[in-house]
Amino acid sequence: MSTDTQQHLLAELGLDAGDLTRVVERALGASVDYADLFLERSRSEVVAVDDGRVRTASRSAGQGVGVRAIAGERQGYAHTDALNVPALLRAADAAKAIADEGRGPSRIALAAAGQPADRYPVAVAPLDVPLDQKVAALGKLDALCRAADARVTQVMAQVSASEQTVLIVRGDGRQTFDVRPLVRLDCTVLVKGADGRLARGSFRGGGRREAGPLIADAALQEAAAEAVRQALVNLDAVDVPAGVMDVVLGPGWPAVLLHEAIGHGLEGDFNRKGTSAFAGRVGERVASGLCTVVDDGTLQGDRGALNVDDEGTPAQYTPLIEGGVLVGYMQDLLNAHLMGVAPTGNGRRQSYAHLPLPRMRNTYMLAGQDDPEEIVRGVSKGIYAVDFGGGQVDITSGKFVFEMTEAYLIEDGRIGAPLKGATLIGNGPDVLTRVSAVGHDLGFQKAQGTCGKDGQSVPVGVGQPTLRVDGMTIGGSQVA
Repeated sequence: MSTDTQQHLLAELGLDAGDLTRVVERALGASVDYADLFLERSRSEVVAVDDGRVRTASRSAGQGVGVRAIAGERQGYAHTDALNVPALLRAADAAKAIADEGRGPSRIALAAAGQPADRYPVAVAPLDVPLDQKVAALGKLDALCRAADARVTQVMAQVSASEQTVLIVRGDGRQTFDVRPLVRLDCTVLVKGADGRLARGSFRGGGRREAGPLIADAALQEAAAEAVRQALVNLDAVDVPAGVMDVVLGPGWPAVLLHEAIGHGLEGDFNRKGTSAFAGRVGERVASGLCTVVDDGTLQGDRGALNVDDEGTPAQYTPLIEGGVLVGYMQDLLNAHLMGVAPTGNGRRQSYAHLPLPRMRNTYMLAGQDDPEEIVRGVSKGIYAVDFGGGQVDITSGKFVFEMTEAYLIEDGRIGAPLKGATLIGNGPDVLTRVSAVGHDLGFQKAQGTCGKDGQSVPVGVGQPTLRVDGMTIGGSQVA
């Protein structure tokens, strides 16, 4: 984040700060409300091992600049990977021509910003850890999984690392520089039972942090133990009963349901356009009074952490629902301006080739007062859901369907048999009103989340405590 690093980058590209300011001024023009420039250099690496053999070892790099002009609701955007002043000026002219509405500007006000915090300091960048160390670590992980249980038949392990360097020049001339590391360890195992049945288990770890601790021996042992444990649980799973039951969601990753079914509906663009089930409902009760939901870019080292968003707005802690009442939305600059509110640091984009959109960062529900064990004991018959796989959500209606990849039957207040083939069916706005207990055990999934929207993907985090949700529809192969 240092000035020296920024100047070094520009020198390597043959540009200077004055060049970039001139490009933004060119895009701004007389009939444009706002203009900015997003310069990006990215590097990434993937190392994957399948059954002890290297399957993939690749590196890639890219760089480019995107120039944006806004007039009213219109956004003009042009990008180029030719990093010279004439090419950037042509991009500025194109963006301005697309956005131009032929009227006087209504300038987008930008709040003063101080020096952003550094939420992902790393002594050794993930990409700087030698490839042979990563390959050796994945080999150890393979061996640990196989040593854990003789029924392990396949191990797939992968380390992914990247570094995104960005420089954002805003319409008021301010420049913001950020270097964003990211690393992730994935381990998936297959186990085979005596009857020939296969079951799968997995582990995910990482975040905006160093790679070294993630591939140290203790971390590899934890990853192997968790992946094998989940696989063996699923090997003994029985068919799930279908019907309407109470559901207890475990802490951490089950908050993907919160992210998909509720979080997207609280993004500013959907609400400005009236296409979200939460549109126009600020100040209304939309959830149980036990529910407080936030989106937070300030969690140090987490996958969704940011120093600044992709528009140069400092990341912040953004309350969305407080005590069941909707208090606000996640906003980028454009939608905040059009809705007459302040941006919340949620303007995000996949790369320089994409326009920023209001997107989540780390979305989670705050802890409550209930004992997680008491929450389970209070359910006579239901489902305890620990891990989720894929799902589908309709933002307009809020309807969702999610696959549960680790779940258990609850009978008479006790966690019983593991279940297979379970799906959770419901409606996002409705499910929050059915929350009847919130545990004190807030947990996070810091390594796994990747959020898609309008063809763009960005890293995110999720979290929640143990929750009880009454009367949810369970899809399964048996009638409850």
